[in-house]
Amino acid sequence: MTHDGSKTPPALDPDTLRVIPLGGLGDVGRNMTCFELNGKILIVDCGVLFPEESQPGVDLILPGLDYLADRLDDVVALVLTHGHEDHIGGVPYLLRQRQDIPVYGSRLTLAFVEAKLREHRLRDAVLHTVAEGERVDVDEFGLEFFAVTHSIPDALAVVVRTSAGSVLHTGDFKMDQLPLDGRITDLRGFARAGAEGIDLVMADSTNAEVKGFTPLERDILPNLERVFAEATGKLVVACFASHVHRVQEILDLAARHGRKVCYVGRSMVRNMAVARDLGYLHVPGDILIELSQLNDYPDDRVVVVCTGSQGEPLAALSRIANRDHPVIGINPGDTVLFASSLIPGNENSVYRVVNGLTRLGARVVHRGNAFVHVSGHSASGELLYLYNIVQPGNVMPIHGEERHLVANAELAVATGVPRERAIVAHDGDVVDLRDGVAKPVGRVDASYIFVDGSTVGDVSESSLTDRRILGEEGFISIVAAVDLRKGEVVAGPDVSARGFLEAPTVFDDVTTKIAAALDAALAEGVDDEHRLQQVVRRTVGQWVSSTYRRRPMIVPVVIAV
Repeated sequence: MTHDGSKTPPALDPDTLRVIPLGGLGDVGRNMTCFELNGKILIVDCGVLFPEESQPGVDLILPGLDYLADRLDDVVALVLTHGHEDHIGGVPYLLRQRQDIPVYGSRLTLAFVEAKLREHRLRDAVLHTVAEGERVDVDEFGLEFFAVTHSIPDALAVVVRTSAGSVLHTGDFKMDQLPLDGRITDLRGFARAGAEGIDLVMADSTNAEVKGFTPLERDILPNLERVFAEATGKLVVACFASHVHRVQEILDLAARHGRKVCYVGRSMVRNMAVARDLGYLHVPGDILIELSQLNDYPDDRVVVVCTGSQGEPLAALSRIANRDHPVIGINPGDTVLFASSLIPGNENSVYRVVNGLTRLGARVVHRGNAFVHVSGHSASGELLYLYNIVQPGNVMPIHGEERHLVANAELAVATGVPRERAIVAHDGDVVDLRDGVAKPVGRVDASYIFVDGSTVGDVSESSLTDRRILGEEGFISIVAAVDLRKGEVVAGPDVSARGFLEAPTVFDDVTTKIAAALDAALAEGVDDEHRLQQVVRRTVGQWVSSTYRRRPMIVPVVIAV
């Protein structure tokens, strides 16, 4: 199932469909796939990945947009399956490069995208609203859209039909048979598409390791009800800013228990306003209050719905846990509910926030100690249903870490897909579909593109290594002046440090060593400032390593006078 795929892909033959995942295969985030046929490119999704602790200073991670840098004129459309950040967060960065790429998506998805584009001052985007059941022809590609249930309204799967074969891209989906909005995954449509012939299924892998079926969203309602009933103080609910169904449940419970609701977090306020305006969110009466009104009500009469369920350091919940929020504080007896899943890689950040809230006296309710969240992704039983219904010729799992992709491929094999046709690909792998057979043919670069403030792509892995060293080991600078003609040190060496044993007497020993090393080098005829700086770096590095077992960043400066 897996493959090397290290070679450069060959030129694309006519009437062969090339599939290139540029993100989302190996990570839970930055989902993006390119389909190329006869010189034209269709993109499905363009999301972001949120950074880990090992990527200090990084705000977002984009998919491999560099692959498209000299092919932008060949892009005929961008199709968005749903409105989560890991599927739409990268759209502004793509449209910055070419703003007139036609974008297709459902009503709610495009409303979320439009709000993002306004923030990025991209006002000339070409947005086309589509709905389940619609068919659209875009150049070489025929598109048909299908309703799927997910943890956000208006999610879509798409069948891409071409002269080289047909592909079902599920987007993120589950098979909740009693969804809150009554919009179920269109299994009849999938069956019809399968009967017409699906050559390749690209299916959501997130829960492929989970046995059975994802529980129903409505099954958690009694437990959410219990949290409200038992809460004696302020109730803070943390969830994704796009989880409209979950926020609807919270609004309904708040109304039943006589509590006002306050949204906190820019994305939460923006998205819920959009969802309400479009009719996807129904707000009971005058239940909503502004953040500025929060302290006008007793703690036991309010609910705060905020962002930060993944422990993001700048999100509202982290600031609350750190006593750094200007309005909201936590008192003993308050309750904090994590109404969301835990994205792999965020465990340390989340539990740091949980511990901070617990220390302040809050009762913290989360998926680990109560049944208060259900996933938006299909478990193994649902994926087996999908493969049996569609009966694809080939399968390429998407959206997941390595273990999820492998588990998904094994499910496909169990339903009769030949093992060599269940392809565990990775970001940048190139898979060609021709005559009903999908085959890996090489790789392209799909490296991480880091967004740091307003900077896109200028932060490298070596920069992050330097940041990690600075954050963990500290910084030592050494300045010395030398007279190269006389061959002597005339000033310094002066040593200063940050984040490393900053007591002034710490460097007395090494200052003498640096001066001796410089004198020795000058006596040997070294008259190059760079070489003298290397002498200083080596001397300090050896001293730090042997004395303190540390590896700080060392910046020597030798000035010739």
